[in-house]
Amino acid sequence: MSRIHQLYKHEKPREKLLARGAQSLKAYELLAVLLGSGTQGKDVINLSKEIAKLFEDDFEGLSLERLTAIHGLGDAKAMQILSAIELSRRYLIKQNIKIASAADVHRELVAYVNKKQEHFIVMTLDGTNHIIEKRVVFVGTLNQSLVHPREVFTDAICDRAASIIIAHNHPSGQLIPSDADKRITRRLKEVADMVGIELLDHVILSREGYYSFEEEGIV
Repeated sequence: MSRIHQLYKHEKPREKLLARGAQSLKAYELLAVLLGSGTQGKDVINLSKEIAKLFEDDFEGLSLERLTAIHGLGDAKAMQILSAIELSRRYLIKQNIKIASAADVHRELVAYVNKKQEHFIVMTLDGTNHIIEKRVVFVGTLNQSLVHPREVFTDAICDRAASIIIAHNHPSGQLIPSDADKRITRRLKEVADMVGIELLDHVILSREGYYSFEEEGIV
């Protein structure tokens, strides 16, 4: 298998991109350009091919831990990859996605259903219920004192959002809302009414599916 310095000039990923454009590159070649270099004992091409294989096997399950499990890929390069993916999600994938139901929320946030810690996510929406942004505002066991309305609504106000949907995952797989889940929902609903940004739903995510406060008539 050729190492990067053995490739013909115009077949090196950077030179190929310059000559033919990014669309001409294979996935591992795009990764090679992004990473810039390999590590001791593993050139950038071989490293990029391993990462591309991980993408193919389980793209939704990508995490810092899974990336750094690849020999030769440290935190810095793994964070470069995750940052590039997140930028793509924010500026490309999310465009014109409309949320019409809790099932849509579950589909958009399916990457969180297998997380081992609880992630509290705020989805901001425009007046036609199209996604503006999705943000994780808290990681850890949820309680009313930790999930503060300031963290939930500051970005929503900056986004000029008409409404928000809040969601969090249950690592246990159970879809029954806890008393803390209900208290947080009531508190954020009160603040939403005060600031004029509608709280449309609170969706609990798990491997078993989802629970919608709105569908249950609680929001």
